Amino acid sequence: MWRASILFINFFLIILAYYHIKPASRSLFIEYLGAESLPYVWISTAVILGLAISYYHRLLERSSRLNLVLGTLAVFIAFLLLFHSLLDQQGKIIAVAFYIFVDIFSVVLVEQFWSLTNSIYKVSDGKRWYGIVGTGGLLGGVIGGKMAKMWIEKAGFDTSDLLLFAVAILAVLMLLNLVFARIGVYDEDNKTSETTRFHEGWESLVKNRYLILIAMTLLLSQIASPLVEYKFMSMVQEHFTDLDQRTGFLSGFFANLGLISIGINLLVTPFVHRHFGIIAGLTLQPFFLLISTWSFYLHPGMLTAQIMKISDRGLAYSINRASRELLYVPIGSLQIYQAKAWIDMFGYRLFKVAGSVLILLLTQWLPFSVSTIGLSWLTMMVCLLWMVAIFLLAREHRLVIQASPA
Repeated sequence: MWRASILFINFFLIILAYYHIKPASRSLFIEYLGAESLPYVWISTAVILGLAISYYHRLLERSSRLNLVLGTLAVFIAFLLLFHSLLDQQGKIIAVAFYIFVDIFSVVLVEQFWSLTNSIYKVSDGKRWYGIVGTGGLLGGVIGGKMAKMWIEKAGFDTSDLLLFAVAILAVLMLLNLVFARIGVYDEDNKTSETTRFHEGWESLVKNRYLILIAMTLLLSQIASPLVEYKFMSMVQEHFTDLDQRTGFLSGFFANLGLISIGINLLVTPFVHRHFGIIAGLTLQPFFLLISTWSFYLHPGMLTAQIMKISDRGLAYSINRASRELLYVPIGSLQIYQAKAWIDMFGYRLFKVAGSVLILLLTQWLPFSVSTIGLSWLTMMVCLLWMVAIFLLAREHRLVIQASPA
């Protein structure tokens, strides 16, 4: 309980900082480029992460886990201060660069946190505590969104000021990580199975059927995610034209999204994991996304767009996240870091590129065009393929669990 509580605080602060800058990045991008340009910035983010992944691998091999986390936090603080000084220029280039930075911020810090968490827990302990640990991030999203909305609408700050609040939160997180390390919170569990003999990230990944299927379930979700985001942000652009008003709405929506995710994490996740298992937990997101997308197609509007977004991200941040992270626990700690670097950072963005290209093809590049609402058919097809991949993963997961230590 002590370790889970400390990890709860760590994850809480990461997402608290993120939800100060996430609505700012989205609102600024729409202000200067419009929702129709979102697929281009998603592709740019993936390219940058792809170029950085090899360097990140070398850092994993040469640096301690703690030093890597602390160094990452210091770099992000420096960039936030730089962007704060540049946002007043209010140009398209700055808006694009800031959006890409915020996307990378969330991927790197969240994956570093979960990789560290996976390396210090066994499967049995993970099932007991991951719901609580994950709720720290969800609570950070709720409070971060509410705080950002308050700074904008009640306290008189503007969108760019949210970056300074994020800097302060990251500085506190750096200090706490040093304290947590000194008291032994990050001591790794000794996973002695054969999987600890890992032969370089990508080569080993493509030879491991279990990891391939984990990747497929995640990556299919990342084809669906930009489709949902594109439809949702198009509706936001249509309904909110003022920058700070739009930032306030997005902050409030993300906070409410976090509240729903917390409810799922506390009430649904433990029940489903205990009585139906991890695979059932993975299936809920594509199933409900399929239903909500169908509802949006029949009755397009701001309400159904929000329900569709909640079905995607609300379940992704709660039961799907906890279920997916439990899939990694039977694997050796080094393999966790390296495999997740490929799957969750590189592959995650690569498949978001695939979703982005599909959006551009269907809405802009082909001689004929599909409406924003018409993209719902593609989303539903992806959800069906996603559920098939989960079905195939179920058998491999049983075999890995049987072969792993208790």
